[in-house]
Amino acid sequence: MTIQKAKEVIAIEAQAIKDLALRLDKNFLKAIDLMARCPSRVIVTGMGKTGIIGRKIAATLSSTGTPSIYMHSAEAVHGDLGQVTKQDVLMIISYSGETEETTRLLPLIKKIGVKTIALTGNPKSSLAKYSDVIINVQVKKEGCPLGLAPMASTTATLVMGDAMAACLIERKGFQKEDFAFFHPGGAIGLRLLLKVEDIMRKGYHYPRVQLSDKVKKVLLAITKTRCGSACVVDGKGRLVGIFTDGDLRRHVESDQGLLNKKVQEVMTKTPTSILQSKLAVEAFALLKEKKIDELPVVDQKGKSVGLLDIQDLLKAGLF
Repeated sequence: MTIQKAKEVIAIEAQAIKDLALRLDKNFLKAIDLMARCPSRVIVTGMGKTGIIGRKIAATLSSTGTPSIYMHSAEAVHGDLGQVTKQDVLMIISYSGETEETTRLLPLIKKIGVKTIALTGNPKSSLAKYSDVIINVQVKKEGCPLGLAPMASTTATLVMGDAMAACLIERKGFQKEDFAFFHPGGAIGLRLLLKVEDIMRKGYHYPRVQLSDKVKKVLLAITKTRCGSACVVDGKGRLVGIFTDGDLRRHVESDQGLLNKKVQEVMTKTPTSILQSKLAVEAFALLKEKKIDELPVVDQKGKSVGLLDIQDLLKAGLF
């Protein structure tokens, strides 16, 4: 019975979402236009579980280029209404459109003169009559077996908020770089902002050797810098090869004179490399694709400027 009931709830909520798409009309477009043209903020307000959904909608809008805050409907009539101005757009979420906290707000909102968008399941409610735009989030049935707790209705409201945010992203030309700017502290921001040159080993912290250097000198350089390989460059500093522990293993048993050989004789020629200006996430993809642990870093002219180890990406908190 438990699995069957779970399937029923999922089916009910899935249908509620499908029904939303069928009801989209000019009111939706008007709501998007109001928010896109808003010179101030979109203020989202609601009570109870719809209030929780409202918080999420406000957070999504803010993180995707539409300044937004959440205002609790009950707190609004105890002072928080002072943050609402005529330049804002007020999104009011109330499924019935008749909750006491909401109806108490309506005449005050009209007095302020702020444009309002109602997300309600009752297009004939008091909230709907007071609002400039009505977005119908009505559902045929709630998922709750008792028919009391909002389930399908809150899901439908959440999805409608996401649809609005997505349309505003497109309308405003919001880009990945903009998103990263608002998320500098998280993994998402790191993936969109962090470049190879920000975390690569450079200067004295990575071994860079000449073609004519002996293998024993290369090994000393690798040991000193605690890297797993050395970048081999020509007379102009351009990357021409790499000497790795794999190269060492391949030659050490069969070549007793390995240590006195020039590194150009045993190095890996034309190694995979990456530009210093590339995103760190691109470097990770390249390391994974080539199944290697270290990646030489070059500038636009092909000169060796650094070395990136898989551990550097992990230490940066990128993954």
